[in-house]
Amino acid sequence: MKGDTDSNTIYYVKYMKELTILIPCLNEKETIGQVVDEANKFLKDNQIYGEILVVDNGSNDGSIEIIRNKEVRVINVKEKGYGIALIEGTKAANSKYVIMGDADYSYNLYDVMEILEKLQEGYDLVVGNRLNNNMEKGAMPFLHRYLGTPIISMIGNSIYGIGIKDFNSGLRGYDREKLENLNLTSLGFEYATEMLIKAKKNHLKLIEVDIKFRKDKRNKKPHLRPLRDSIRHLRVLAENIK
Repeated sequence: MKGDTDSNTIYYVKYMKELTILIPCLNEKETIGQVVDEANKFLKDNQIYGEILVVDNGSNDGSIEIIRNKEVRVINVKEKGYGIALIEGTKAANSKYVIMGDADYSYNLYDVMEILEKLQEGYDLVVGNRLNNNMEKGAMPFLHRYLGTPIISMIGNSIYGIGIKDFNSGLRGYDREKLENLNLTSLGFEYATEMLIKAKKNHLKLIEVDIKFRKDKRNKKPHLRPLRDSIRHLRVLAENIK
């Protein structure tokens, strides 16, 4: 896309689209089609010039075949991990803003206008808070809901003063260029914690908004491993105290 300045100088707009909805995917054939459809409906109903970008992280269950004929762009990332999938997906996004979600249908991708509006207001990172009265019954395991996430959030806020209640939320919106400048490196779920710490340290403008959180529609265990992933989150919290 080209445009003219007042001095008639030609320049090129770096990002062609306003928004990328970014979805990492690893064997999600039961839900990925619904997630893509919901995200596309959000874009169309709100007349947003955007794209759906699915990052395939090694699916072998037919997930990608299910969405092949839908309005979606797919990239492949061979190295396994939630963090690396989102890092590479953010690099590949063709937009100013990115909203990341999950492929398990737990986040309502039709209901993210408030996140986009906060980005348009000038916030650099907008985090969805699941820990509210909008959580569907059974959406989050008891220990995760009342111990894991609150404890990690409490420790992170005590050390870094971030002011975010839900450190583990996977529904977030951000300014693509500013997030890339953080040079995030975490490969797993601890990516979510590293993002908040480095955003705070680099003086990005953060805000949290309440979101709805639905019960996972898949008939299988989640990719999350509570003990292993909690240790990784705590390691990131400790390593960044400098």
